[in-house]
Amino acid sequence: MQPDKSNNSDVPESRQEASLRVADVTVKFGGLTALSKVNLEIHPGEVVGIIGPNGAGKTTLFNVLSGIVSPDAGSFYLDGVQQPWPKSHQMIKMGLARTLQGVGLFHELTVLENIMVAASNLQKSSFIKSLFGAGGRSEKVLRERAEEVMALLDISGYADRITSSLPYPISKRVSIARSLVARPSTLLLDEPAGGLGNEDILWINQLILELRKEMSILLVEHHMDVIMNVCDRIYVLNFGEIIAEGTPVQVQQNEAVIAAYLGNGTES
Repeated sequence: MQPDKSNNSDVPESRQEASLRVADVTVKFGGLTALSKVNLEIHPGEVVGIIGPNGAGKTTLFNVLSGIVSPDAGSFYLDGVQQPWPKSHQMIKMGLARTLQGVGLFHELTVLENIMVAASNLQKSSFIKSLFGAGGRSEKVLRERAEEVMALLDISGYADRITSSLPYPISKRVSIARSLVARPSTLLLDEPAGGLGNEDILWINQLILELRKEMSILLVEHHMDVIMNVCDRIYVLNFGEIIAEGTPVQVQQNEAVIAAYLGNGTES
């Protein structure tokens, strides 16, 4: 069974303003150029994939977008307005959230506590006041929001489980829940299908298509069935440069992509 993308009338057209855009991003580590003049944009409600061989620069690009790595050059735009490059602690205020390749959980805490910790971190910003409310109601509202996200990801039954005791697929869901609790406008998913079996990968596909109704999604993933089933557009990185961009069909038929990536069976 494949995810249903037959009704994609809400896919943004190219003339619409990008919700997130970066231009001419360049990152150098010593004498190595990890990214060279990378241009990328994502529109509201769009799912955009990033693929490429090992060492292509995918993780570096995600680290730049999430404020972990500062680029040597390049511009950052939100809703058409140029902004300073974000620091990692500023992501939530800017409507951005990211998952990690692993799960990144506090293993001595329960599932509910892990998600509430992620939500409570928002209190360091004034953004929390408009998002969750403030004052004495704060903990109650944060708990309600955590419960809402757990229900969305079908993990409510694990709320009181210590995360160190969870099966790995459930841990991945908890990790995603921690990112969703802030209600981001753009979600950066870093290999969400990594380490999962076929049934859970299908669930990830369906989740992404559900989430796109509420947010834009930028996806790094080496499972090509996920990329090809859920993405509206795909960027292909190779040696730090974008060598192709287009729909899944266009990318599959691109000779440069076939030579660099798809044709040799290499996974990133």
